Amino acid sequence: MRTDENTFRVVIVGGGTAGWMCAAGMSRLLDPRDYAITLVESDEIATVGVGEATLPHIKTFNDMLGVDEVQFMRETQGTFKLGIEFRNWGRQGDAYVHPFGAFGEPWAGVDFQHHWTRAERNGLNPAPLQDYSYAVVASRAAAFEFPNEDQKSIRSTYAYAYHFDAGLYAAFLRRWSTARGVARVEGMVTDIAQDGACGHVTGLTLKSGERVQGDLFIDCTGFRSLLLGGLMKAEWEDWTQWLPCDRALAVPCARAGEFSPYTRSTAQEGGWIWRIPLQHRTGNGYVFSSAFMDEDRARDTLLAQLDGPARMEPKLLRFAAGRRRAGWTGNVVAMGLASGFLEPLESTSIFLIQAAVIDLINLMPTRRTGMDPRLSAEFNRLFEIQYDRIRDFLILHYRLNQRVGQPLWDHVRTMEIPASLEETLALWEGRAYLPDYRYGLFSRDSWLSVLEGQGLMPRAYDRLAEAMPLDVLGAKLKDLETRIAANVATMASHADFVARYCPGGAEPAPLKAVAQ
Repeated sequence: MRTDENTFRVVIVGGGTAGWMCAAGMSRLLDPRDYAITLVESDEIATVGVGEATLPHIKTFNDMLGVDEVQFMRETQGTFKLGIEFRNWGRQGDAYVHPFGAFGEPWAGVDFQHHWTRAERNGLNPAPLQDYSYAVVASRAAAFEFPNEDQKSIRSTYAYAYHFDAGLYAAFLRRWSTARGVARVEGMVTDIAQDGACGHVTGLTLKSGERVQGDLFIDCTGFRSLLLGGLMKAEWEDWTQWLPCDRALAVPCARAGEFSPYTRSTAQEGGWIWRIPLQHRTGNGYVFSSAFMDEDRARDTLLAQLDGPARMEPKLLRFAAGRRRAGWTGNVVAMGLASGFLEPLESTSIFLIQAAVIDLINLMPTRRTGMDPRLSAEFNRLFEIQYDRIRDFLILHYRLNQRVGQPLWDHVRTMEIPASLEETLALWEGRAYLPDYRYGLFSRDSWLSVLEGQGLMPRAYDRLAEAMPLDVLGAKLKDLETRIAANVATMASHADFVARYCPGGAEPAPLKAVAQ
């Protein structure tokens, strides 16, 4: 590994999903002639799995790395994911899916929700909105096939993500990264050296006495936030007034019940329970607020909801919603739990790591530029956008609940919400207008799924939709519903597709890359 005076030394502190995603991304995209990447981790420190459910962006990340999808899924016991089902988040007995795909089609330059709302208002009795999403209909049929690459096909209107074992994914990326030049150093950090003049970190001392020096340090130390929070004193922005859940009990169980191509979130008295189907087991957890639910009751509720026998005693995690005010301070950048935490309601944890990795690589300092403050300022601007938009989207789920008479749910339904979310809700109610961000999460269809799924309907729609005659609109809606149903009926079941394409259980093989 080249480490002369022209080499920019990047030191990643901590492994797990955050550390090894960072190492993998950098080893793939940075020129090894200019950058030396070292990752320091200790087997004495347990990592916190940041989730086993993902968003479609993870496929883009894996494709960028060039990993083979079949091998990746076999070695991580992976399954496919078309969306997230929410049960009992509106009223008890309600259910809807937040799909990874579009609702309907834009007709005459007008987004689909305006046409559907107009049909509802004019007595056309359209099908439920969810029937106009290919990903929703496929999810409910427990079906899966790869999207069609022909953009004219109805089968091209969805994307997919994965469920996988986060520990196995980190191990997969560790093997991938070290095979491509990342130096792994085993050891526990006992001391951190700083430049007395500027405060930048200059090196680490490990328990063994070994010293690791660097130019840029990436904090992947989890909730401890050893460098950014502990040493650099980056201020914490607390969001518990909007997201009061502060505990999670997690437990795997034997695989049983339906092998669904979606994550499930079921609202409960004190929070919500997740269900994530993997090939070798099912992941489960109860996210709850300790102000409204005690741990013993949460444990009993969780265990009663399992599909099969628990494989271990539930593990308790404590957390607080929020983020660092800056993700990059001095020559320290934090990723994953070291930078912030948002409950896994929308499977955003791994996405936030991925976004930080790509943004940092795009803004990576060099020996020539040094720590240009304009680079960190732009990183922090993007960091804020990512976290703040996801925050609003999570709060939306709680705000729209109709679980009247339950203290937690009454509180989150009536609490004051961020002004940015107030504005989004006002635009939706007044004109069926939805956010459609070019950068970050979430898309128009994501907002539509939750707003309509939890019962908040707009008072008006875009009048441009009225250019289409009602009889034509009715016919187009019926045709779309029929095409989706007919195509889904021919798909393989999710269980059969996984068993044929990527059955797990094999020992890790030497990693191979697909052609670039």
